Amino acid sequence: MIYRFILLISGLLFLILGWLIWKKEKISLIHDYHYVNVSEKDKKNYTKMMGKATCLMGIGILLTGIIDWITLSSYAWFAFGIGFGGGLVIMLIAQKKYNGGLF
Repeated sequence: MIYRFILLISGLLFLILGWLIWKKEKISLIHDYHYVNVSEKDKKNYTKMMGKATCLMGIGILLTGIIDWITLSSYAWFAFGIGFGGGLVIMLIAQKKYNGGLF
């Protein structure tokens, strides 16, 4: 029961963090070595991709908590895998495209 609350709270935190990175362009919420090579002109696109990826992760975590709360099945973890995995792939693409690598 408690892990469902943790999933719901974590999902909401990821959504808020993603929104701040995406819409408010708060690049400082990302560790500085991840954006050290991002040019000023690419900052908007970088934060947009990273923020959307973080939101996707949050949606996956949130859906996992909601589905598990309702159905008590392991199918909820498919939502986690798709959301978190998809967000991670988008982050890796953004890192490679705008930062020139992972670090």
